[in-house]
Amino acid sequence: MRFDWNWEFTAEILPRLLAATLNTLIAAGVGYAIAVVLGLVLALAQRTPWTPLTKVVRELVEFIRSTPLVLQIFFVFYVGPQFGIRLSPWTAGMIAIGLHYSAYLSEVYRAGIEAVPRGQWESCRALNLSTRDTYLRIIIPQALPPSVAGMGNYLIGIFKDTPMLSVIGVAELMHTANAIGSEHYRFLEPYTLVGVIFLAISLPAAGFVRVFEGWVRRKLGL
Repeated sequence: MRFDWNWEFTAEILPRLLAATLNTLIAAGVGYAIAVVLGLVLALAQRTPWTPLTKVVRELVEFIRSTPLVLQIFFVFYVGPQFGIRLSPWTAGMIAIGLHYSAYLSEVYRAGIEAVPRGQWESCRALNLSTRDTYLRIIIPQALPPSVAGMGNYLIGIFKDTPMLSVIGVAELMHTANAIGSEHYRFLEPYTLVGVIFLAISLPAAGFVRVFEGWVRRKLGL
């Protein structure tokens, strides 16, 4: 098999792919921000004294984790209008990604919270701290450092899953590469460039996560 790489064609399509890369980063960033906040809410909701709420949230988390992301994207975008919820492809895609990964991050948070020594909880009760102060001032600051690695891994996972947004027409990186390939009947260059771009972003991001985790641990004296 002979690979006929066209450098002139590569230079022509690269600006389009770089513009789509920005869209991909925005989708991943917004989706991750939603997941970080909602994941913490889901984690705390599983620790309430109200047993029915705890069970409902746990089942919801398991349901989200057990169904494919692409199905959730379709559901939010195509089924939502039947309930009066009409969203643009961008909005639907970022909400679906945020919702999907919030279930995974809730488990990361839960593991971090449960890793806090039991004596910390007993000390908070002895000092008569409110539940809010216990979590915000004592528990969560200790639960976050061991959670950083997992949270960082899911950030990279979200970035690599953004191509799924192409199924509802979001002009992210993979969608643009498909469009370029269909227009010019050449897929080697756009697909290869997509792989290179993903690597060029994912590998430094993974290194940054490890550095950031070490910085957080040193900052908190752990």
